[in-house]
Amino acid sequence: MENQKHSERSSGSGRRSLKRKLNEDREDDRTVSSSLSSEEAHQDLAREVRTQVEVLESSFFSSESDRASAKRAIHVLSELAKNEEIVNVIVDCGAVPALVQHLEAPPYVSEGEGSHMPYEHEAEKGSAFTLGLLAIKPEHQQLIVDAGALPHLVNLLKRHRDAQNSRAVNGVIRRAADAVTNLAHENSSIKTRVRIEGGIPPLVELLEFVDSKVQRAAAGALRTLAFKNDENKNQIVECNALPTLILMLRSEDTAIHYEAVGVIGNLVHSSPNIKKEVLLAGALQPVIGLLSSCCSESQREAALLLGQFAATDTYCKIHIVQRGAVPPLIEMLQSPDAQLREMSAFALGRLAQDTHNQAGIAHCGGIIPLLKLLDSKNGSLQHNAAFALYGLADNEDNVADLIKVGGVQKLQDGEFIVQPTRDCVAKTLKRLEEKIHGRILGHLIYLMRIGEKVIQRRVALALSHLCSPDDQKIIFINNDGLELLLELLESTNLKHQKDGSVALCKLANKASSLSQVDAAPPSPIPQVYLGEQYVNNSTLSDVTFLVEGKRFYAHRICLLASSDAFRAMFDGGYRERDAKDIEIPNIRWDVFELMMRYIYTGSVDVNLDVAQDLLRAADQYLLEGLKRLCEYAIAQDISVESVSLMFELSEAFNALTLRNACILFILEKFDQLSVMPWYSHLIQRVLPETRSYFVRALTRPIQADMRV
Repeated sequence: MENQKHSERSSGSGRRSLKRKLNEDREDDRTVSSSLSSEEAHQDLAREVRTQVEVLESSFFSSESDRASAKRAIHVLSELAKNEEIVNVIVDCGAVPALVQHLEAPPYVSEGEGSHMPYEHEAEKGSAFTLGLLAIKPEHQQLIVDAGALPHLVNLLKRHRDAQNSRAVNGVIRRAADAVTNLAHENSSIKTRVRIEGGIPPLVELLEFVDSKVQRAAAGALRTLAFKNDENKNQIVECNALPTLILMLRSEDTAIHYEAVGVIGNLVHSSPNIKKEVLLAGALQPVIGLLSSCCSESQREAALLLGQFAATDTYCKIHIVQRGAVPPLIEMLQSPDAQLREMSAFALGRLAQDTHNQAGIAHCGGIIPLLKLLDSKNGSLQHNAAFALYGLADNEDNVADLIKVGGVQKLQDGEFIVQPTRDCVAKTLKRLEEKIHGRILGHLIYLMRIGEKVIQRRVALALSHLCSPDDQKIIFINNDGLELLLELLESTNLKHQKDGSVALCKLANKASSLSQVDAAPPSPIPQVYLGEQYVNNSTLSDVTFLVEGKRFYAHRICLLASSDAFRAMFDGGYRERDAKDIEIPNIRWDVFELMMRYIYTGSVDVNLDVAQDLLRAADQYLLEGLKRLCEYAIAQDISVESVSLMFELSEAFNALTLRNACILFILEKFDQLSVMPWYSHLIQRVLPETRSYFVRALTRPIQADMRV
């Protein structure tokens, strides 16, 4: 689940620093125009390059004049090569073979006792530097290698063995190492060629060189060669590089420990055996120390490396935490540097998957900064934070802390960029839900009673989503959680209103009692249905209704069984008891016919056109089953514009199902309704009934929800 693509990025940042290093210590820099738009300027440039190439080709001799000419020509080409727009021209004009030739000194012809090669090491240094600049473009890497550069560069790495250490010797070695770095960057075949040409042993030897710049250059080359090349990794380890690299981790020179941690990071990436060797060699504590470095790049690499170490085993995870890694990692979570935040979240995510570490990370203050990172627009950073929170949620002692700081709302409301992050967040919420019982639930209820108001609300909101239906009555009725949610509905804060609406919706769904249609209550006496054929049929009719001036034939036995209203009409002291014709003054014919059809058959299709009039009639004649059918039909037509009127209708006719449907609609459609000018007035009107409905729903026995 955690993000694991950081080693490649580290290699990329190393390449950028190598490019900067290639431009260090160059004197008399000349400004080369980057605007070569005209054909004439291009031709002039090409002529200049060819001129310098010709000089190189004709000056491969040891005389002072030839060496001076070669040095000047190489200098001109190196200055031009600093402009990436000109690099292709330099290569196209044949500079590569000439520069490769000058990677080695020409045969020396002595001019007398005590004489030495003029400009010793200078031409070789300049050639290595210039080829390194040309190799920054990947399309030129193979061309330079095919021209025979690698054997010469490897020989330059050994030059200190045959010459007295000097600034010139140090410079040529450093430029050779930098050239190897750029040639091998993201080129697996050239990485292998460097190993075959014997380049790795001298680079490992140079890690102990007296000049720190040479050490850095050698480490940079090894870092590149080790990335995604198992044979190179193994040879670097076999050459006993680890002890020196680990010593370099403790260097006060930030550039040295940055390169060293980068080499180790690439060595252990996807190599479990090397990872174990690195740990046995004592790398853990100095890497942890780099978390507090003043160099942000070293901090980033150290955090990444700790994340890789943490994948080894539980024992290693525990040791990383015990040795003090957590506080600096948490501090890095709050860095303005996005890559630092990403790497520290990556490391904490790995560490948080061990039960021994989870409470410690939370205790050190890791929860809040990790939650803040969920707002990031960086998908990798967001995912690493989510994975760390997933680990922390596994510890029971962290559940209340996550909820107290609003963690559940943050997880629910977050806009997550990639699907794996969304999956991780869903699993985190599920993990929290599984832990809301026993002492954890008791602790949360305690916080909901005596905590600050903001904490009480956060707990109530979280429990509305996470608690079991079995615990809803205890939480929301016995301990006033419902009142906290209703307070949110009345708030003037839009976010509070929305949170309250969403929470109440969740409660309603869990209780399974505020569905839009409840089952019709059973008839007080066994129902008698005469059947469709007797509707408005004079056969055996013993009572007639006058509706809109027309006769409607009916049967007392059927009416008596249908409702208390008809029983009172025919068995009580009303004048209709003995009347043959009963006038119905306030119901339309089509509505009355539908009502009678329901009485005779027990069912009827209720169209929206007549639903409200039929509801009025059903209420008048106490036909609860028909009322439910009408309420259901009307509820299908509830809209943002009509919900207020529908709620009034439900109150006028005591239509409980319709009223429930209106309440659910108001809660569910918060986003559309909250922008209406009359929304706050609507909430005030429905609040008492909302409270009553939830009290009724949450106190109903759980098994009652299973009825059909």
